[in-house]
Amino acid sequence: MDMLNGSLWDKIFKFSMPVAATAILEQFFTATDVVIAGNFANSDRTAAMAAVGTDLPIIGMIIFLFLGLALGSNVVIAQSIGKRDTEGVKKAVHTAVLLSLIIGIAVAVFAQFAVVPILGLLEIPAEVLPSAVMYLRIYFLGMPIILLYNFEAAIFRSIGETQKPLMALIAASLVNIVLDLFFVCVCKLDVTGVAIATVLANAVSALILLRLLLKTDSIIKLEWSKLHLDMPTLKEIVSIGLPAGIQGAVFSLANVVIQGAINSLGTEVIAASSASLILEMVAFSIFSSFTQACTTFVGQNYGARQMARCRVILRLCLLEDVICTGFCMLIVFLFGDRLIALINDDSEVIRLGYIRASIVFCAYIFSLSYDVMSGYLRGFGISFLPSLLTILGVCGVRFLWVAFVFPVYHDFRSLMYVYPVSMGVTAVLIFAALMWCRPSKRFA
Repeated sequence: MDMLNGSLWDKIFKFSMPVAATAILEQFFTATDVVIAGNFANSDRTAAMAAVGTDLPIIGMIIFLFLGLALGSNVVIAQSIGKRDTEGVKKAVHTAVLLSLIIGIAVAVFAQFAVVPILGLLEIPAEVLPSAVMYLRIYFLGMPIILLYNFEAAIFRSIGETQKPLMALIAASLVNIVLDLFFVCVCKLDVTGVAIATVLANAVSALILLRLLLKTDSIIKLEWSKLHLDMPTLKEIVSIGLPAGIQGAVFSLANVVIQGAINSLGTEVIAASSASLILEMVAFSIFSSFTQACTTFVGQNYGARQMARCRVILRLCLLEDVICTGFCMLIVFLFGDRLIALINDDSEVIRLGYIRASIVFCAYIFSLSYDVMSGYLRGFGISFLPSLLTILGVCGVRFLWVAFVFPVYHDFRSLMYVYPVSMGVTAVLIFAALMWCRPSKRFA
């Protein structure tokens, strides 16, 4: 995809939709493990489902942390492409691939010793703990290939190729379903089988993209003989990616704190919140794809020193994101109760779920704004500032709200107001940072 010339409107949309579809598919990829463990396990199905579900927040925090480094790779490669620095692209590609494997192996080894203490902090019931430990240990053994896929996907997206990561994930998802059923129903391995299936399925997606990188004739071609860590390139990747990764991990922690407050309100509130969360994840996947587009398009055009085009990219990403998110909001306002009923038909769950969905989807206007503006800044290599402000605005406000506001009212609606308040504060902070930095003017 030529990001440096021609119309931007259609290219941004064509870039974003496969990214959104990939993110949505990743959510269903994870959900498959929970559903199959809960419905087909041969021993205690509830305990099996709980074991897999309990591990998901921990997995999410670790993945978010290192996805930031994948984003850093994307930005460095995109900027090098814009500069027409072929050697810089090659260094970034090979550094990114090797970095993913090194980090993945380190996490896989460390996790084998850290899993039990970490799960012990979560006060998991005794009947669930052994299965949760087993699932997490096996899952983290696959971390090298899981991170490899995500870095490979970032490399492909840096040149505007977003369909190949999607196709690889579709293949992996199908393999995951088949292997889940085989290991659980035929081999009677329950949670262990689900974990093995997940690792093998992730290997499929990683190997598909690896083969494509080795066979491609494009600028991102991977050659084993050139696989090494280029230290200046590594420094760039880390300086952009690490703040974004820490932001993602802290963001996950803040949501765990909110979930704790939700849990204190009873089973119906938990079920309602979970049902609404499914709708929210789909919408979030859609609007966050425009953030990825903004970062990549700006990265290339900044490298080419096309500053006016960078400003146009920001405006178009915001506009297209508002249109898509507005459409999602309309669907939720008109049909939200019926959509929630498909997940849980209890009348009180539907009522409470609609309350959450209505509040959160309204807040997404703020969220998409600060997200796209943050992506714009990262395209210029400015990563620490938006990450810091997002941690302060989103995470800080949520921690304070749960600690001081929620205990006063202790009801579901007042807790849900934490979303528009925290997102609104963050949008103001990021907008102020954008006005202060003005990167398209400063770096012109």
